[in-house]
Amino acid sequence: MGSLLFTAFIYLFAAVVAVPLSKRLGLGSVLGYLLAGMIIGPALGLVGRETQEIQHVAEFGVVMMLFLVGLELAPGMLWRLRNKLLGLGGLQVGATVAVIALAAMALGQPWQVAVAAGCILALSSTAIVLQTLGEKNLLGSPGGQASFSVLLFQDIAAIPMLALLPLLAMPELLGQAHGASGHDEANLLTGMNDYLKAVVTLGVIAAIVVGGHFLSRPVFRFIAASRMREVFTASALTLVVGIAALMTAIGLSPALGAFIAGVVLANSEYRHELESNIEPFKGLLLGLFFITVGAGINFNLLFDEFGIILGLTLAMMLLKIAVLLILGRIFKLRGPDNQLFALSLAQAGEFGFVLLALVVQSAVMPAATAERVLLIVALSMVLTPLLFIVYDKILAPRAYRGGQRQHDEINEQNPVIICGHGRFGQMVNSLLISCGYPTTVIDYDADTVDGMSRYGIKTYFGDASRPELLETAGINKARLLVVAIDNREQALQIVEHVHRIRPDLPIVARAYDRLHTYALHHAGAQMIVRETFDAAVRSGREALQFLGVDKALAEKLSTFYYHRDRHSVRRMAEAYDPEAPRFGNTKMANIARAVDAETAEMMQALLRGEEVDWPAQEQ
Repeated sequence: MGSLLFTAFIYLFAAVVAVPLSKRLGLGSVLGYLLAGMIIGPALGLVGRETQEIQHVAEFGVVMMLFLVGLELAPGMLWRLRNKLLGLGGLQVGATVAVIALAAMALGQPWQVAVAAGCILALSSTAIVLQTLGEKNLLGSPGGQASFSVLLFQDIAAIPMLALLPLLAMPELLGQAHGASGHDEANLLTGMNDYLKAVVTLGVIAAIVVGGHFLSRPVFRFIAASRMREVFTASALTLVVGIAALMTAIGLSPALGAFIAGVVLANSEYRHELESNIEPFKGLLLGLFFITVGAGINFNLLFDEFGIILGLTLAMMLLKIAVLLILGRIFKLRGPDNQLFALSLAQAGEFGFVLLALVVQSAVMPAATAERVLLIVALSMVLTPLLFIVYDKILAPRAYRGGQRQHDEINEQNPVIICGHGRFGQMVNSLLISCGYPTTVIDYDADTVDGMSRYGIKTYFGDASRPELLETAGINKARLLVVAIDNREQALQIVEHVHRIRPDLPIVARAYDRLHTYALHHAGAQMIVRETFDAAVRSGREALQFLGVDKALAEKLSTFYYHRDRHSVRRMAEAYDPEAPRFGNTKMANIARAVDAETAEMMQALLRGEEVDWPAQEQ
């Protein structure tokens, strides 16, 4: 018992330390788990033979992950995305599998091993790519959207791979695989003829679909009526474990059954409840799985064959980049977007570890070959942050400087300059134009610029953070600058530059949140509007009315709160220090507590019908 507790402590402690550090360094949680496993396994030798047994348990995290993937893929959504999913995603997976398989066969591998390697390496890291694109505000770009579509298709494609790869089993490896797995592959269908096996298999899948569609609602309604969260959690786990056990009993992948069940339940009103109950177990088991993968990496092999492993890794990534660049061109992705698309998906992904374990157990790939492929997968994921750095620092600036689309020549100088013409900037621009004020609008998204032009709204393509472009737009003569872009760093850069050269120019700036508001105030913006603040105040006003507050009083309370909040932001902005940690500015914290307490006291007085003093600055 003591040994078990100590081992559990080692695994959990390694994850708690390594994963936050990895995320802070921009490497992602998956790499954090892998590094944790490498440290406690090959590096320090704190874990050993029990790793394989733990991995068999942790693989259930993959089953849960595919159930949650299925919950996100409602049939209607899959149908709407069918063109990009089947087109771009399908071609990426098919072409990459083919190219890598041909390369592996050229290196002397049997065709079964080559196809398995192609399937393993064709899939990219959903965890790393989506997290990095989101952090860099690139997920909404054409390249980011194309990457998301391909990742979504890859998640779906992993299901038939899990089901079909065991069919490539090589007879000469069967004894080795059974010995490694420690159990035979007998199931309920053993001894049946092929026709009967097919009938039973289809019957089980049909039972999952029909049962999920017709029985899930009354069953979950009955369980939810108990109002006991632990019972709902137990029922969610029972559903996934039961389906996995059923699929295993008939010799199919448990992940396939979990995925099918997830898709069936995607339109259920209990979908979010199922997600919230299973997500913690999925995250913990999947993290444990990646730790065991890291702990099982053969460092002696890596050091002995470092040149070969690195060369194969780079060759694999270059092959994937070539395929992605060609497909991006076919699907009309422009230069920098196509480069982002290709570089972001060049690595192998976390599903590769899952497929590797499967192909070894299923006698498709020799264990020695699988160890080398595992090193290629892990090394490609480690190199991924470097690819994003190459894009950020070299390719994107070069593409827009000399390359793919030149900044539009601005041939007018209007009294108002608007930087950004998305959902926020469009409303500001429409209001000003309706009132007769001519504007010069600049946006960095080519699709937005072209789309607005079709509607007769003149929008110039360009990066408004570049001083020469603002100068061409007439910043030295303008009466007002509106900064409506959603990139926080670029917004700050524009405000700082313009305030430095035109301290007299009024600047209205869009802020993401309070912290961004303080930074913009510090940079020199005179009027800062949080993008969701007005909508939130209006929602609060409506909430007061539903709670029984008179409409006129609710209007007065929300208006008073609006002014008090702006008063609070102004006071806290004066104490803002951009060098201090987010929650480490004691002066700001003291101001916030004092102002919040004062605001609450004054609003309670308004509710009692008393008169209070409004903030002088906001009257």
